[in-house]
Amino acid sequence: MEKVLIITPVKNSIETTLDTAKAIAKSDVAVKHIIFNDFSSVETKKELERNRKKIGYELVHLEDLTDHPSPNYKLVLQISQKKALEYGLPLLVVESDVVVKKDTVRRLLEFQESHSKSGLIGSVTVDEKGEVNFPYLKFKNVGESVISTKRSLSFCCTLFSESLLKSYDFSGLDDAKDWYDTFISSKSLELGYENFVLMDAPVWHRPHGSRPWKQLKYKNPLKYYFLKYWKGLDKI
Repeated sequence: MEKVLIITPVKNSIETTLDTAKAIAKSDVAVKHIIFNDFSSVETKKELERNRKKIGYELVHLEDLTDHPSPNYKLVLQISQKKALEYGLPLLVVESDVVVKKDTVRRLLEFQESHSKSGLIGSVTVDEKGEVNFPYLKFKNVGESVISTKRSLSFCCTLFSESLLKSYDFSGLDDAKDWYDTFISSKSLELGYENFVLMDAPVWHRPHGSRPWKQLKYKNPLKYYFLKYWKGLDKI
């Protein structure tokens, strides 16, 4: 029986996406994994279809549900919340530039089960050398194995407790935003939950592998901020 609903929003980046899906499929607990294809290229769509049964994930093409241009993170969260509540499962977001370990999902679930007032539980992100990297550089020098934090969690690899899903309806998410990490992190605290980052359950993160244009933040910051503010991309 599945223990958790895992979702992965995808916009191209097929190589990293398939790495993500293969790693999830090797988890040592049973999971239900859904990939949401957010208006990817024809080539990416074909590869997602071709690998669906072989790897073992369900596939939802958002183009069949909406004509709203990518990103459609709000719609993905709304659909996923509804499904998770129907299944009676917590919800785990694993983004398409993240590779989990065999025991990652189990460790997140076990922690949540032992902390009834947890809202969000994130795995710290690391690079290929095992060093803490973006977006959790703020915790790089922390010595504890578990952090209770009031700071924003990233949804790179983050578990939403079933209780939190029942307490806040994602239909209320702001249409003006593209991403909801900061807002939902705050909402969880506002509702009386505690948010955690597991420093001893790291996942490999290739920053912005799912949104390559954001790598301009480090390579060409002027162009990045032009796209962010003038073009209105990446609204948080």
